[in-house]
Amino acid sequence: QVQLVESGGGLVQPGGSLRLSCVVPSNIFSTYSMAWYRQAPGKQRDLVAGITKSNSTTYADSVKGRFTISRDNNENTVYLEMHELLPRDTAVYYCNALFIRFSWGQGTQVTVSA
Repeated sequence: QVQLVESGGGLVQPGGSLRLSCVVPSNIFSTYSMAWYRQAPGKQRDLVAGITKSNSTTYADSVKGRFTISRDNNENTVYLEMHELLPRDTAVYYCNALFIRFSWGQGTQVTVSA
């Protein structure tokens, strides 16, 4: 079973920043494009940002200009830098492959509130 381990979430005020990390098994990291997803309470899980092995990126319109996805090939880690956070960014954030899905990790909770 694939283990994806997300971390870095927390409580932050509107306008604040967080950096999420996801450690990916090396065989998965070296083969697949990766992505961050999020799921707010009562809503479906949506794509937030994706990154290919050649570092091409894609973002949901709602986060463009505020979030940046990156990958560290030495650490088998995918990052999500989040700035100018808004209450509507509150969700559990997950990482997974971009075009296929492995088993989901536990995710990391991001709460944006004053």
